[in-house]
Order: sequence, then C-alpha cells, then structure tokens
Amino acid sequence: MKQAPRVLILEADFYPHIAEALRTGAARALERAGAEQVRLTVPGVLEIPAALAMAVATGRFDAHVVLGCVIRGETGHYDIVAGESARAIMDLSVAQRLALGNGILTVETEQQALVRADPADKDKGGDAARAALALVDLRSRLGEEAL
Repeated sequence: MKQAPRVLILEADFYPHIAEALRTGAARALERAGAEQVRLTVPGVLEIPAALAMAVATGRFDAHVVLGCVIRGETGHYDIVAGESARAIMDLSVAQRLALGNGILTVETEQQALVRADPADKDKGGDAARAALALVDLRSRLGEEAL
C-alpha cells in the first residue's frame, strides 16, 4: 500500500457488547497498518447492505469493514437476517469490486459470539480488517485495470 488507506468500519450495534469487541479488534488491526478509519453504526445486520451501498456511492473509502452479529433464536428470522445480508453484501462487493472485510458473526449462542469477537481470542473483527487491507494491497498490485 503506497499511502494510508481510508477505511470505513460499518458496525451493527444490535448486540453492543459484541459489536464493541469486534470494533476493538478491527480498529487495532487498522491502527497497526497505519490506516485512517471512519466508523458508522446502524441498528442491525439487515441495515448493513443499504448503508454500505450509500457509503460506496460517496467514493470516500478505499476499503470497508462490516461488523455485526446474528445469533440463532427460536424462529426463522436468523436465516433471513444472516442469508439476506450476506447475499446483499457479497453482491455489492463483487459488483463494485470492493476491498471488503466481512466480520459479521453468525452463531448459535452468545458465548460463541463472545469468543469470536474477543480481540484476545478469535479476533474476527481484526481478521475482517486485515482481509480488507489485503484486498486494498491486491488492487494496488493489480493496477488501475482492477478498478
């Protein structure tokens, strides 16, 4: 990466304590890389694709990191939220050739989410940030024709 990338952290804060852990991991990874970061929040994971599309339309970011959590409940709502948000994020990232790290957890229990979100354990927020930065680097290595 030639200059510090500007990275959007787009976070669903439906589970604030899980979102905070994911954000901490992502922010640390971006700080270590010297990236500039901007943080925006939305109410839940289903709002992430629309907010991501809005952010992409501004052209202000070199990379995007999406963070959130979907915990299986007693109804089929989990399948809709997890599946539809993942599909929309993937469609947008491919169509727009985004440098995107997806740190949206889809888990059975809150305990699984806490382990995966914890920067001292699975650090999935950090993993998402590192993935986004790796794609920024790849785009740079591929040259302008990758844009």
